[in-house]
Amino acid sequence: MNTQPQTTMTVEQALGQAHAHWNAGQADQAERLCQHVLALWPGQSDALHLMGLMAHAYGNLDLAIDHLRRACQAPRVPAVYLSNLGEMCRQRGLLAEAEVAARRAVTMDNALVAGWNNLGIILQEAGKLEDSLSCLERVVALQPTYAEAHNNLGNTLKRMGRLDQARQRYEYALSLTPAYAEAQSNLANLLNDLGRPDEALAAARKAIDLNPRLSDAYINAAAVELGRNRNEEALRWIDALLSYAPLHAGALTVRATALRHLERLEEALADARRAVAAQADNGEAQNVLGEVLQALGHPEEALVAFDKAAKTLGFAPEKALINRGVLFMERGDKVQAKAAFDQVVAQFPRSASAWFNLSDLHRFQAGDPAIAKMESLLYGPDSVQSQTDRTALNFALGKAWMDLGDGERAFAHLNEGNRQKRATFAYDAAATSRWMADIATSFPAAAFQGPKSAVAGSDLAVFVLGMPRSGTTLIEQILASHPAVTAAGELSALNNLVNQLGPYPQIAGHLTPEILGGLGQRYLDVIRPLAGSHRRVVDKMPSNFLFSGLINLALPDARIIHVRRDPVDTCLSCYTKLFTREQLFTYDLAELGQFHRAYERLMDHWRAVLPADRFLEVQYEAVVDDLEGQSRRMVEFCGLAWDPVCLDFHTTQRTIRTASLNQVRQPLFRSSIGRWKPFAAQLTPLLTALGIDPNAPEAPPEAVAEVVAAPAKKAAPKKAAAAKKAEAPAAEVAPAAPVAEEGAKPARSRRKPAAS
Repeated sequence: MNTQPQTTMTVEQALGQAHAHWNAGQADQAERLCQHVLALWPGQSDALHLMGLMAHAYGNLDLAIDHLRRACQAPRVPAVYLSNLGEMCRQRGLLAEAEVAARRAVTMDNALVAGWNNLGIILQEAGKLEDSLSCLERVVALQPTYAEAHNNLGNTLKRMGRLDQARQRYEYALSLTPAYAEAQSNLANLLNDLGRPDEALAAARKAIDLNPRLSDAYINAAAVELGRNRNEEALRWIDALLSYAPLHAGALTVRATALRHLERLEEALADARRAVAAQADNGEAQNVLGEVLQALGHPEEALVAFDKAAKTLGFAPEKALINRGVLFMERGDKVQAKAAFDQVVAQFPRSASAWFNLSDLHRFQAGDPAIAKMESLLYGPDSVQSQTDRTALNFALGKAWMDLGDGERAFAHLNEGNRQKRATFAYDAAATSRWMADIATSFPAAAFQGPKSAVAGSDLAVFVLGMPRSGTTLIEQILASHPAVTAAGELSALNNLVNQLGPYPQIAGHLTPEILGGLGQRYLDVIRPLAGSHRRVVDKMPSNFLFSGLINLALPDARIIHVRRDPVDTCLSCYTKLFTREQLFTYDLAELGQFHRAYERLMDHWRAVLPADRFLEVQYEAVVDDLEGQSRRMVEFCGLAWDPVCLDFHTTQRTIRTASLNQVRQPLFRSSIGRWKPFAAQLTPLLTALGIDPNAPEAPPEAVAEVVAAPAKKAAPKKAAAAKKAEAPAAEVAPAAPVAEEGAKPARSRRKPAAS
């Protein structure tokens, strides 16, 4: 068939045939006809527009924009051409040019539905949300059954924090077009924000069933799993997306986040760098790169990434500024941290995360305007609707009212915040207690009489462990102030290595000296690079108390320091914290007390069976009363010469990544001892679970000190009550890093520019 243009063909005829060929899927013939027209009439806008559509369809966005720009130079260009230029510029990230073109389009044709829709999306991405809302409301008024417009209107409403209205728009779009995969994916993202992860995952699955190549649906499914600390599941969703889109920046970003949570930091860094290389102006990718660099101990590089993210559009700038503030907090620079959070609330006054972090830096006073602002965000006419945001604000207000001594108001917020957090996961308190009893049974006294591993150099490791909020960070800071000691923070290394051996504690019966030696050696391989020239490395993962016996068998010369604190003060401190690591037992007062009792029974067992020269107990209250005496005792236990610099622990400059990062940079005060007593009326479920009578006379302080100062006596282990073995709840064995909303984003309708 002859596809060459006839020399006698008019421009109109050639264009007509070009469109016919394009609509029939015959791109080569269509392009030849357009080139024929342009040879006869250089700059002919219709031919340039069609060539732009073809370039766009074949993925050459830059060429498509070039064609459309030339087409739109014609004096009487159709409005739809300008609208399409705006959409292509938006896809390229050229939002300023996109807005100019789209506004020209709707000025020329006030009833151009596609033009208003494109302009609404452009303004949405530029952060001009009120203008975007007006445009998209105009679209649905012009064409009420336009499902895509309802979906896009939902995206704008979601960005404005109007989640209930956004949900109505997504559901209406689906009622118009039930097979609308993008709206289904956006609904998944929204349900996750509303704290309904099961429904969110079901919606994401349905979106993928409708369109197996809808990338945002995979990302939203992964975000649900990240929010539930199921990082391996999140990786499975993302790897499925990367199997057909290996350079998808959003997927690489979420993958890096999941790997960071799993402490596979070098892999996370590689993925984060690939995401940034694929899309340098992706603010979320820059944020995640910064977070990984921060976790790797490269704060200056992390700040560079956060600064780049702060200059992008969308949600990334708010998150970048918060990340900067958190980094400064971890480094002990409260002035810069507060300045960063103040900048966030100035630019984003509805940022619950900024208010939450500011509350930790701030001592509230009567009449503090910050309280009214946070209460307005919770209860005002334009309140935040994201479950994550509402939870954070409740914790912040709980802290504020505790500062003011108002227990009733403080616990109204704390109870609600804890209830909201507790509703996001499954946790079986009874099973956890049985599991800890099984640990004691699995490591009887006889297990410590036989051969242990023969790993050389295990005295490098010092484990500081106990309940969260018991003073472990304080003890770590005191030891880290010694010139021969470095602090590694809360490492998940031991937990991860134990998990590789099989289910814990069932593996206890199969632990040969060779297996124990391999475990100890692999652990030392992790911490040796952290040691530098130091003789001791402190691993301050509190939950390592679960492995105390296993530590002694695998690393016989390692020191274990168990930090104890008044049970009620400890539990109250846990209950007032919204942890960045998952501590599933802390969000219900009765469950918290039950967990503490099980922990105490397990520590009673370790005290009875572990050698006194490798297991030391330190009472937090004793450290407050006698800092030098207790510090000398710990330094001597670690086999080191005394150095008085340990007494100035609060001036030691290092990064601290725990919930106590602000407290340990202050001198010791007694105000934290007996902190619970003014709130006894609000703590009844906890006191009952702990078996504590708040009206009982206090034990004299010296009696408490005696309990921990004396060397642990060898005694026959108490017989643990027979209990059915329970599988270890994962989060208790392996606390996880923060997972809130990383990686999730609303999906926009994928649409071709409209042809004339």
